Amino acid sequence: MKNLKSLLPLAFVLMMTPLVSKAQEGTVTLEFQNAATALELVQSYVKALHSGDVSKMDAQLAPNVMVYGLGGGMDSLNRTQHKEYFTNSINQYKHSISEELYLPVKVTNNWNEGEWVLSWGTNTLTHKTTGKIIEVPYHTAARVVNGKIEFLRYWYDVLNILETQGYTVTPPAN
Repeated sequence: MKNLKSLLPLAFVLMMTPLVSKAQEGTVTLEFQNAATALELVQSYVKALHSGDVSKMDAQLAPNVMVYGLGGGMDSLNRTQHKEYFTNSINQYKHSISEELYLPVKVTNNWNEGEWVLSWGTNTLTHKTTGKIIEVPYHTAARVVNGKIEFLRYWYDVLNILETQGYTVTPPAN
């Protein structure tokens, strides 16, 4: 029994070794051939949002782009839906982007392989009719393929936006 107790942890470690080694196969580098152009592409997209130019935003996207996280949902948007979303948003709000930070990275030999630009910042929305201001800290991850954004995921605090608009969260009854 004593030998069995000693062998069980060893067997567990040996079983986990392939999983650990699989997780470490991918590599990430900050220096790659297209880093500067990928960075410029994503910055151009963000500057177009800042200036309210939906057509210029759209021009940075690949025809088959998939966009996730807009509107607080997990649903994906295609290029046409992305353009409709931001046309509606820009008609209602002035977008002012600040505190930007960009990081181009290249991932190889992993599930998220590709050339990415990660970005962080604050999008200050000013309602064009009421003047009400909503500050939205955000993070995006954009995969760039052939000089266009092919995949784009947004993360931001939707609850902050809703509370700024007057919504409240009611705790469940005990």
